Amino acid sequence: MKLYLSIIGAAMALIGAVNIAFDTASAIYVVVAVIMCTALQFALDGLIAIVINKLPDRLFGVDNPAYSVSEWEKRLYKKLKVRKWKDKVWELGGLGGFSKKKLADPNSPEYIEKFIIECNKGVLTHRLSYPAGFLPMLIFRNVCAFSVALPVAAVNLFLNILPTLALRYNTPKLKAILARMKRKNT
Repeated sequence: MKLYLSIIGAAMALIGAVNIAFDTASAIYVVVAVIMCTALQFALDGLIAIVINKLPDRLFGVDNPAYSVSEWEKRLYKKLKVRKWKDKVWELGGLGGFSKKKLADPNSPEYIEKFIIECNKGVLTHRLSYPAGFLPMLIFRNVCAFSVALPVAAVNLFLNILPTLALRYNTPKLKAILARMKRKNT
């Protein structure tokens, strides 16, 4: 969490400083715009997470093809070395009632299946946050739409892509564990 908050804080400071240095608007307006855009990003991401969390689990099932991970993706995640940095990604699933930070019950097929469902919910949440992050540009239509709202949206996009990659990286491994458990139980 410290890493994410540091990135957000540094981005806010940089966006504000650049806008003040280039005199895009008054300093107070820039500071307020940066704070408002960032707060709006948090609110939008949170709203999306709440809505997705309310949807029935059956929409995010283990066998849902919309969440299958291709061999191409697996190779990409290996090249990106997701395994090395995935544990540094901010995980807020616990706020919704299911933490994906670590396996709490690795011997339960029901738990592993629920874990996969929660990963799939997380993937959709983050993917919907990609375009939603650009909505503040509609609110800040003046010069700050491009000098403040766009950079804040870019940071939000980056910070939503990372957990998507981590979740997609973990899902095939969880499916393999579940398949082994099911074979063992039959």
